[in-house]
Order: sequence, then structure tokens, then C-alpha cells
Amino acid sequence: MKKATANMENTMSGPNEGDVSPSQLIDARISEFSDWRGETLARIRKLIRRADPEVIEEVKWRGVPVWSHAGIICTGEVYKNAVKTTFAKGASLDDPSGLFNSSLEGNTRRAIDFHEGEEIDEEAFIALVRAAVALNMSARTSARSQKKPKST
Repeated sequence: MKKATANMENTMSGPNEGDVSPSQLIDARISEFSDWRGETLARIRKLIRRADPEVIEEVKWRGVPVWSHAGIICTGEVYKNAVKTTFAKGASLDDPSGLFNSSLEGNTRRAIDFHEGEEIDEEAFIALVRAAVALNMSARTSARSQKKPKST
């Protein structure tokens, strides 16, 4: 798999991280898991970076990796039996490949639980990430166009 070559903006998300970048914190989070979960989180991260080289990496909510572009795209959470990728606005995204398999009951989020030994449909995952970015960008554009001009 090709490694993303574009520079990614890194932002700090908490006062206690010192001089450690969010990307370094995500590296550390991945290295906490020397099994399939760390490998899966690393692979998901590479796919997100390939889908959107301008992605912003953050760490929020006690160490949860977050990927953003004009708003949150998705998060990467590690559990005992799954690595969960939660798309913040997943309910608004088309999922023709049927990747979403978790958090299906809500009106906003959707998630993908990856389990040990499962293959990731890379092209479908990349398409979801790109669709999430496009949705974030369209929401930002729509919000700007709805602002009323100031009267003079």
C-alpha cells in the first residue's frame, strides 16, 4: 500500500500533551496493541490518509484518534473484540457496499466494527471517507451561504 506523502496538519486537542503531536499520540495508541487490533487501527489510518491527504489528526476523549476535515470524519476506537470506526455523520452517507455494521439505530452516526481476521474492503472504505469529507465541506459551504448580509 502506498504511504500518503502530503503533509498533514496536526492540532493539539488537550493541555496535557505537551510537545507531542496528535500524530505521535496516535502512533503511541497503535503501539499499545501488539496484536491484530493495532494492525487494524494502523491500516484504517493509512486508508483515511490515502482517501484524504489533507486530513487533520486529533486525539480526543481520553485517547481516541479522530480524523477531521471541515468537521469530524470518523474516530477509531479499540475494544477487546473489535476496532470500531465511527463516522460522525454516517447516517447521511450512502453505503452501497454495506460496510456499516454497528450503531445503525441512530439518526446521525454509523460505525464499522472490524473483527480479527476480517478483510477491509479498501476501496469501499476510501469511498466512505471521501463521501464524509464531501458532506462536511457541503455543510460548511451551505452554512456560509445562509448567513444574512449585515445591513449598513
